[in-house]
Amino acid sequence: MASELELKYGCNPNQKPSRIFMADGSELPITVLCGKPGFINFLDAFNSYQLVRELKAATGLPAATSFKHVSPAGAAVGVPLDDTLRQIYFVGDAELSPLACAYARARGTDRMSSFGDWIALSDVCDVPTAKLIQHEVSDGVIAPGYEPEALEILRSKRKGNYNIVQMDENYVPAPIEHKQVYGITFEQGRNELKIDDSSFDNIVTANKELTEEAKRDLIIALITLKYTQSNSVCYAKGGQTIGVGAGQQSRIHCVRLAGNKADIWHLRQHPKVLALPFRGDIPRPNRDNAIDVYISDEYEDVIGDAVWQNTFTEQPAPLTREEKRAFLDTFNDVALGSDAFFPFDDNIERARRSGVKYIVQPGGSIRDDIVIEACDRYGLTMAFTGIRLFHH
Repeated sequence: MASELELKYGCNPNQKPSRIFMADGSELPITVLCGKPGFINFLDAFNSYQLVRELKAATGLPAATSFKHVSPAGAAVGVPLDDTLRQIYFVGDAELSPLACAYARARGTDRMSSFGDWIALSDVCDVPTAKLIQHEVSDGVIAPGYEPEALEILRSKRKGNYNIVQMDENYVPAPIEHKQVYGITFEQGRNELKIDDSSFDNIVTANKELTEEAKRDLIIALITLKYTQSNSVCYAKGGQTIGVGAGQQSRIHCVRLAGNKADIWHLRQHPKVLALPFRGDIPRPNRDNAIDVYISDEYEDVIGDAVWQNTFTEQPAPLTREEKRAFLDTFNDVALGSDAFFPFDDNIERARRSGVKYIVQPGGSIRDDIVIEACDRYGLTMAFTGIRLFHH
């Protein structure tokens, strides 16, 4: 370890010099085992590691996240995968440890956004997890350690230049943090808010039902939001996020963006999508892109494109709007978290169309009663935390 590490450049190639260092002169809590991580890589690494560390502490399960541009594309804990999820996550019949399940789920939240991701793992990276990472397009990984064989697998990526960072799991950051903007230093206390079952004590709707699975998914949503650029909203189901909406200026746009991603996650499981006749030589990223187009309303516009025609062994029948709606209506028990209050009930109207049944948000809007009334209209359960989770 060293007290500082020089980087090639900052956010952009013209931003030099660049380094990371400990202001008090102590050693950095990381060891670079392979590659040369950059400025944005380390921003992703340190934010993402906090997320998985907190998920593991809150749930007791191994956790993983897929980060892009300082926000999670997906996050999950080590819940086993059924056959359908194995298919849509491209893991087939591979041996999956709990940690590998967590990463498959995190990457599977939004495979389009996870292309070229930064990965964080809560536990020592094992061989099954390394083998999953080996076959995905990724910039790097941070974990508290690596099994020897797993490390060799990861070192083989990107012609031996894959970024592998080991984090000192005993590192404790200072309680006060700083950042500079335009030469001016900002100071604040670290956000050490603990998220657990007690976060849902104040249920404000007529429906008070909150299953253990729902509590787990709401915890995943809130901890994910804690490290997502605001405004942000997160949909979660089955031990993982299924849609993250980050960095929007209005709450309803967060809900729509994340809800659309959740719908895509659901529709990837439609029988027509599972049966798409891909040619055997089509790489995973191209399959992800084709699935995304097939599910969208753009499908009929691209049927005649040469690239599209060369993707399949035969032209797939369209997935109609009516078929999509009918399939989405079969999904329910989705959890939704918001980093700030819902100012209008349009957020509830949109969320329920993506199967949301459980909601957690800070509360505190002058229209809380309208939002509660909307939840009661559809029999949803909503808890107020009284705590905002903005992250910038």
